[in-house]
Amino acid sequence: MEVRRKQRKLMSEINVVPLIDVMLVLLIVFMITAPLITQGVRVDLPQADAEIVDDNDELTLVVSIDAEGQFYISLGEVSEDPEPVPLETIGDNVSRIMNQNPGVPVFLEADAAVNYGLVMSLMATLEDAGAPSVRLITQPPEIQ
Repeated sequence: MEVRRKQRKLMSEINVVPLIDVMLVLLIVFMITAPLITQGVRVDLPQADAEIVDDNDELTLVVSIDAEGQFYISLGEVSEDPEPVPLETIGDNVSRIMNQNPGVPVFLEADAAVNYGLVMSLMATLEDAGAPSVRLITQPPEIQ
């Protein structure tokens, strides 16, 4: 009788080892695929020896300037063929986004060939729209 109770008790326990194995495999898959996901417009970022920001926020706002000086805006989505947006429209859009999501981080990515004045006018527009701090996106320097 005692042996049967012990057998039933052992049979009723959940074996979590396979669950842990599956979770570790999923973790590895996400760690490999996360850096491959890009968002925004293709730009040649300037190189800077800066600290890498670990941003785990689900929703990010990225404002981009390409080499021709055209502005683009994306809110967490990846677009294959983004449409250029006028600077005035960016201010209105960012203002609406910041009113709905005050904690959303704002990133600025500008091509290395873009005029500094254009970048500063965009930063002023973002500040006027209510973005408390704008993070600049750069590439780490290439090791030769």
